[in-house]
Amino acid sequence: MNRRHVAVGAGTLALGALIVAGATTIRSDAGYGGVGPNFLPWVVGLALLACGAFLVWEAVTGGFRLMEQPSGDEHGHWPGFIWVSIGILCTAALITRIGFVLSCALCFVLAVRGFKSAEGRLDLSPKAWIVDLAVGMAIAAPVYWMFGKLLAISLPGLTDTGWI
Repeated sequence: MNRRHVAVGAGTLALGALIVAGATTIRSDAGYGGVGPNFLPWVVGLALLACGAFLVWEAVTGGFRLMEQPSGDEHGHWPGFIWVSIGILCTAALITRIGFVLSCALCFVLAVRGFKSAEGRLDLSPKAWIVDLAVGMAIAAPVYWMFGKLLAISLPGLTDTGWI
C-alpha cells in the first residue's frame, strides 16, 4: 500500500465532502431549465466523492499496478507555476475593477507566459504580450457575451453597456 496514493484519495474525498457540505447551504430554488444554483456544486461534490473512494480503494488494494512511469521533469517548474498563479490571483483581484473580459485576457497572457516558460520558450517581447492579449480577449469576449446575452448571467463588466 502506497501511503501517498491513499493520501491523494483521502484528500479528494475531503474536498468532495467540503463541496457537498457547501452545496447544502446554497438555496435550491429552481431557475431556468429546472435546475437551481446548487445543482453544479452537488454534481462536482458527488463526482469528487466517487473519484476519491475509487482512489482510496485502488491504493489500499495494491496501488496503481498498471501505472506507467511519469514522463517529463522529475520536479515541477516553479517559475511557470508562479506565472500561472499570478494570473489566477490577478483575475480574482481585478475582475470587479476592470471587468470579466480584461481580467480573463490578463489571466490568459500570464498563463501563456507560465506554459511557455516551462517549455523553455519564454518570450517577454512586447509583440508576444500584445498577441497573447489579443487572443485572450478574442476568447473572453464571446464567453462574456454568451453569459450576459444568451444565458442572462451577469458578469462584471468594465462599462454599464453590457458589451465589455
